[in-house]
Amino acid sequence: MIVLKLSKATWAWAAVGAAAVAALAWAFSPRPVQVEVAEIRQGRFEQFIEEDGQTRLKDRYTVSAPVAARLARSTLREGDAVAAGDVVAVLTPVMSSMIDDRSAREAVARLRAASAGIERATARLERSKVSLEEARLELQRSERLAGDGFVSASRLDTVRLALAAAQRELQTASAEREVAVQERSLAAAALRPAGSGASGRPLAVRSPVSGVVLKVPLQSEATITPGTPLLDIGDLAQMEVMAELLTTDAVQLRPGTRTVIERWGGPPLQGQVRRVEPGAFTKVSALGVEEQRVKVLIDIVDASAARRGLGDGFRVGVRVITNSVDGALLIPAGALFPHDGGFAVYLMEGSRARLQRVELGGRNGTSAWARNGVAAGQRVILYPPPAVADNKRVRLRAS
Repeated sequence: MIVLKLSKATWAWAAVGAAAVAALAWAFSPRPVQVEVAEIRQGRFEQFIEEDGQTRLKDRYTVSAPVAARLARSTLREGDAVAAGDVVAVLTPVMSSMIDDRSAREAVARLRAASAGIERATARLERSKVSLEEARLELQRSERLAGDGFVSASRLDTVRLALAAAQRELQTASAEREVAVQERSLAAAALRPAGSGASGRPLAVRSPVSGVVLKVPLQSEATITPGTPLLDIGDLAQMEVMAELLTTDAVQLRPGTRTVIERWGGPPLQGQVRRVEPGAFTKVSALGVEEQRVKVLIDIVDASAARRGLGDGFRVGVRVITNSVDGALLIPAGALFPHDGGFAVYLMEGSRARLQRVELGGRNGTSAWARNGVAAGQRVILYPPPAVADNKRVRLRAS
């Protein structure tokens, strides 16, 4: 039997080689993948459609001027409360228009012509009076002669008809003189100075409903035409939300569908769908894509105190609840990924990742409802890195 005796140097080199092999084995051995996990919990699942909306009044009243007039300066401002029947505007007659030199000369000429017409009508009236008196005297003479038998009956009838004609002529002359007097008054009114002001009873315009002033287009005094808007009035307690939804989403909605109104600067408000309008329209999105959308009207069911500060035309966020399940298994949406035509997650069991397929009943932007495949309390890997695989070693990432 031959026994080899190794020197101390040989033993030292052998130890160094073993250490090097161990270091290489450790360096090239697979490392556990660092991951983040979340726990599957049981709770309420809601599937919803999110969209931006805008508040608006159900009934908006625009008070307009009924006639052309001079509008007095308004003392009302946006936000002022008014009651039904309150005076919201005062109208006075407009002043006459200003005239130039040529128009003034024409007006003076018309006034002189009207004065001459009065003189002519007066002369005709006096002549008609004389003719009437002459016809009356002729009738008296004819009646006396007819009583003595010197005038025939036909002659007496002719004299009577002449008297009636004279009376009618007097009435016509009197009416013509009255017309001439009015024409002179009209011509004289055209010469009235424009700056003399307008007289007449003011017209008070009253509010048709109780509410608040939303808009005052004209605050200063101005001359307005018929139909000019004076102010808008509405009741902020009668508020609704209008949202433009894609037609593919709107077909899921029915009157009474629960809605949450949020992102308006206050606490979330409860609402419900009142109407889905039957006609859609084309709208181009920010990316330049043509979309078919439809207007959805939503009633706010919360009390007025909860929505204090919410006004007309405010931008809000609308979350329409299309499905709701209590006691559902909730998986974070970031843990899901497509797998073999369905969805799967990676469960963290000890220090290993295990691939698990799940059947979903629905999903929203934050979580998904798992019908089976997982249980409450299990931990799932969030946003699994590409290095994670079934039975792969994993460890929690240090926070």
